[in-house]
Amino acid sequence: MQIKRAYTNWHVITGGPSTGKTTVINMLDERGYNTTIEHARHYIDTMRIEGQTVEDLKNNKRKFQLGVLDMQIEQENAIQPKDLVFLDRAIPDAMAYYQFLMLDYDEKLLNAVKNTSYKKIFILDRLPFIKDYARTEDEEDQKKIHQLIIEVYTSLGFPIIHVPVLPPNERVEFILNNI
Repeated sequence: MQIKRAYTNWHVITGGPSTGKTTVINMLDERGYNTTIEHARHYIDTMRIEGQTVEDLKNNKRKFQLGVLDMQIEQENAIQPKDLVFLDRAIPDAMAYYQFLMLDYDEKLLNAVKNTSYKKIFILDRLPFIKDYARTEDEEDQKKIHQLIIEVYTSLGFPIIHVPVLPPNERVEFILNNI
């Protein structure tokens, strides 16, 4: 996919489920950097307040993915391109999840991806899988999703930096030393 991109100063922190993204994002936030939230978990939390279960949400895969995508698009549209921001996942992550769930890309996703621009993509190497209330995947799914995320960002031509498994503070330092 050939895309004309504008410059941004946005850095994506991504990887499969349970790779430490939120921990890294929270630590960057604590150091005073602008960060974003992960929208899948936020969407789940919002819908749970409205009485839906995680299983209900995940059973309608397309509706779930579109709900998360809408939140991600809205958030990215609100960020100034010049601002240094660390994103907990970004719009192209949706492409990996669509592939994993065997959903065809829809126009909303394709149009959103055409308008994306990120300075660097930091892909966190996998950690041992930990299940929680929002994760319905297992360790095999984690591996597949992680690989799909690598493939998506590679195919889109973004600069990728793989972040090795290190103690959380060292992961943050590694990222900051590579921005």
